Amino acid sequence: MFSFTLMVVVFILGYTAIALEHPLQIDKAASALLLGILVWAIYLLDVSNILSLGFSEAWAHFSNSSFMAEYVKMHPHATLLERMRYFVVDNQVVEHLGDISEILFFLLGAMTIVETVDQHQGFKLITDKITTTSKVKLLWILSILTFFMSAVLDNLTTTIVIVTLLNKLVEDKKTRWFFASMVVIAANAGGAFSPIGDVTTIMLWIGGQVTAANIISMVFVPSVFNLLFPLLIVSLYMKGNVQKPKVDTNETSVFTTPFERRLMLFMGIGALVFVPVFKTITHLPPYMGMLFGLSIIWITTELIHKNKSKEDRRKLSVMGVLKKVDIPTIFFFLGILSAVAALQSAGHLALASHWLDKNIHNIYGINAAIGLLSSIVDNVPLTAGAMGMYPILSHAVVVASSQHAYLQHFVQDGAFWELLAYAAGTGGSILIIGSAAGVAAMALEKIDFIWYMKKISWLALIGYFGGIFIYWLQDLILFHV
Repeated sequence: MFSFTLMVVVFILGYTAIALEHPLQIDKAASALLLGILVWAIYLLDVSNILSLGFSEAWAHFSNSSFMAEYVKMHPHATLLERMRYFVVDNQVVEHLGDISEILFFLLGAMTIVETVDQHQGFKLITDKITTTSKVKLLWILSILTFFMSAVLDNLTTTIVIVTLLNKLVEDKKTRWFFASMVVIAANAGGAFSPIGDVTTIMLWIGGQVTAANIISMVFVPSVFNLLFPLLIVSLYMKGNVQKPKVDTNETSVFTTPFERRLMLFMGIGALVFVPVFKTITHLPPYMGMLFGLSIIWITTELIHKNKSKEDRRKLSVMGVLKKVDIPTIFFFLGILSAVAALQSAGHLALASHWLDKNIHNIYGINAAIGLLSSIVDNVPLTAGAMGMYPILSHAVVVASSQHAYLQHFVQDGAFWELLAYAAGTGGSILIIGSAAGVAAMALEKIDFIWYMKKISWLALIGYFGGIFIYWLQDLILFHV
C-alpha cells in the first residue's frame, strides 16, 4: 500500500512543480518528463504488491488471457513477479505509448501546419480586415472570430494570433488585458465543441469516446452560450472607443507575396478541416490525416519557393518552420500523459471512479467538478484521468445492467463524454492559469493573476455554469420530452 500511495504523492509533487514553473524557474516540460518516469518506476519496482491490492482490473483480465498463456508456454519457469513485469512492460507501457503517440503526432502535425501558415503571414489576411475602434463592437468581432478560428485551428494558436493582433488595435494596457482575457474565454469555448479545437476534445475524439459530427452538434450550443453570457454582461457596461497604437513604418512584409499568403492560409485551414473527413473515409487514426495534410503543404512550399534565395527558402520551408515549433509542449504532454497512464495502469483511477460514482453518481456533478478543477490544474491530465476512470461501454452491456439509465451516458457519444469535453475545455477559463490559451495570453501580455480573478473570473464562472445549464436544457428537450 505504501508504494501505491507514494505514486499519488509523487504525482502531486510533480504537479506542484509544474504549477510553480515560474517561481522555480524550471520548465514544466522537464518536471512533467521526470514525473512520468518516476511514477512508472515506482509502479514497476513494487509491482507485485501494487497489483496484489486488486485495484487494477486490467491485471485480473490479462492474467487469464491467451497472451499470458502464450508467455507461460514460452517461459514455463517464470515466477509471478516476472509475469507481472511482463504485463506492465510489454503490454501496459506499449499500449499507453501507442495511445499517447497518436496525440503527440497529431499535435506536432497541427502545430507545424499552423506555424507554416503564420510564417507566410497567412493569418494577416484575416486580421487586416478589422478596422473598428468601438470597444463593444471590437470585443464582439474579436470574440466571434476567436470562437470560430479556435474551432478550426486550436485555442492555443488562435489566442496567440488574436492577442498579437491586439497589439496593433489597442494601445492602453489594461484595455488590452481585458480584451485578451475575453479572447481566452472565446478560444476555450470555441475549442470545446470542435474535434480539433482543443487538446481535450482531440483526446476524446482519438480515444473513441466521441465522434466528430456528434461532438459538434451536441456541444456547439452550450459553447456558444459559454461565450454569449459574458459578452452580453460586458456589453451592458463597456463604453467608449479604443485608441490604436502608432503604426510602425519599419514593419514590412519582405518574404511572401499576396498569392503565397492566400495559398498557405487556404491550404492550412483546408488541411486541418480535412482531418475528420479523412478519418471518416479511411477509418485511419486522425494523426495520419494531419500528417497527410502536412505532407501536401510541405511539398507545396518546396515547389513555390524553389527559385528563391537559400535564406528565404530556409525560413519559409517546413524544414525551417520545424525549428520554431514548440517542442517542449510535446514533451510536456508526453510526461503528463505518461504519469496519468501509470496511475490508470496501477488502478488509482478505477478507485477514484468508484468513489465518484458512490458519492456523486451524477454526470453533471462529476463533470462540473472536473471543469472547476481544470481552472487550477491542466485539463489534459484531468481528461486523461476521466478517460481512464470510465471505459466506453457497449450498448449491450448497458442494456444488460440494472443501472441502465445511468450507464447509458458512458457509451460512445454518451452525455458524459459530451459534457466532459465542454467542462474540461471551458472550465480552464475561470483562472488564467487554467488553460493553454490563458497561459499564452498571460505570457504575451503579462496579465496579472489577481487582476484576472477580480475582473474576469466571475464572468467565466457565469458562462461556465450557464453552458452546463444550456446543455441540460438541450438534453431535456431532445431526449426526454
